[in-house]
Amino acid sequence: MTETMADVLLRHNQQVPRYTSYPTAPHFSAAVDSDTMQGWIRALPEGGALSLYIHIPFCRQMCWYCGCNTRASRHYEPLENYLKTLFLEIDQVAHWIGRPEQVSHIHFGGGSPSMLRPEDFTRLMAWLRRHFAVRADAEIAIELDPREVTEAKVAAYAAAGVNRASLGVQDFHEEVQRAIGRRQPFHVIYDAVRTLRDYGIRRINMDLLYGLPHQDRLVIEENVDFAAALAPDRISLFGYAHVPWMKKHMRLINEAALPDGTARLEQFDVAKRRLGRRGYVPIGLDHFVLPDDSMATALRDGHLHRNFQGYTTDAATCLIGFGASAISALPDGYAQNAPDVRSYDAAVRAGRAATVKGKRLSADDRLRRAIIERLMCYFDIDLKVFSAVHGLPRDYFANAIARLQPLVTDGLVEIADGLVTVNPAAPQAVRLVCAAFDSYLQPTAGRHAQVA
Repeated sequence: MTETMADVLLRHNQQVPRYTSYPTAPHFSAAVDSDTMQGWIRALPEGGALSLYIHIPFCRQMCWYCGCNTRASRHYEPLENYLKTLFLEIDQVAHWIGRPEQVSHIHFGGGSPSMLRPEDFTRLMAWLRRHFAVRADAEIAIELDPREVTEAKVAAYAAAGVNRASLGVQDFHEEVQRAIGRRQPFHVIYDAVRTLRDYGIRRINMDLLYGLPHQDRLVIEENVDFAAALAPDRISLFGYAHVPWMKKHMRLINEAALPDGTARLEQFDVAKRRLGRRGYVPIGLDHFVLPDDSMATALRDGHLHRNFQGYTTDAATCLIGFGASAISALPDGYAQNAPDVRSYDAAVRAGRAATVKGKRLSADDRLRRAIIERLMCYFDIDLKVFSAVHGLPRDYFANAIARLQPLVTDGLVEIADGLVTVNPAAPQAVRLVCAAFDSYLQPTAGRHAQVA
């Protein structure tokens, strides 16, 4: 029997990072602390555009598939208290910077930022504008639970300058929704999209998941058709990572109903082909966008990037994260706030950065980060050119090339005259290729999601 590319990929299936950063978060340590973060903030170069990320770690209820840092709360009081600390943290960071730096991107993530009351979102945006020079052309994006969207909230978003909304859909089928603890009829999603567009928020993203319980080829095809019928600018297609040893609520999912690796690969391929027929352009490993979207333009122009929010057009070299668990990516390295709200609150109210861990970047880290970002965005890297540009010895990445040989032998990767190229028939192999350049990675069960 002839072995398929899916068979080959499954033979190499292992747990490796998603590489939204390098070095990745498991390699952060307490060597980067509050004092380190404050020093890095004070040393930010003047005149470079910033990106801001604001984390809202609250949801009305916990979805069983969720891997985010969030907590369920049916009451608004914890969120009110959290906002007081968030405002204080913004105050402190702006004071350490010492000048109203320009901001090119603002992203509200969670959790569910859509839990915020309209008046509180308005105050939060006004507070950010008071401390930072938000550019007129800045992208201001918010992640929304369609079940939380109301006209009053959307009116507040539009008035505050929000111009992109990302809707967490995951799946349109009731059986799948029941199996993951997230019931949302199609009309709820439709109404959310319509209301956003009515208020001028026309850049709409939609998140879908494959690999969920009870999903099969037909379900995936219908998910793509339903999503495309609503014509979002961007569709993200993520593989569900079942890690109940890390997220206890995932134990509520019936593992017997989860598709195996072969079925997951088929689901991704089916969705990719169907999205292509619907006119969507593939971006990197898991994004699909309309041809006139700015991300498609960035791909064509060689300006596509990848950060903690995934693929992005954001070229800012400084990203500051606010809120519990938020990660900042600064010229000197990464810094992560305390993940639990109580510790985050105590640090900020004591006048300290809430940083509990991070990673200071070495020269080698920066080189490998550039290679990994290139691979994740474009599926190739010319090591000969890269080494020449950076003045590196020709054998600098010899260990990585050696680690790639099994993938080369099996046809997942090609290496020719220094050019490393992922087989387009097996794009999921790109994370395995990145792992070969990861000098920190020691495969450990349960730490990362599998490739397939």
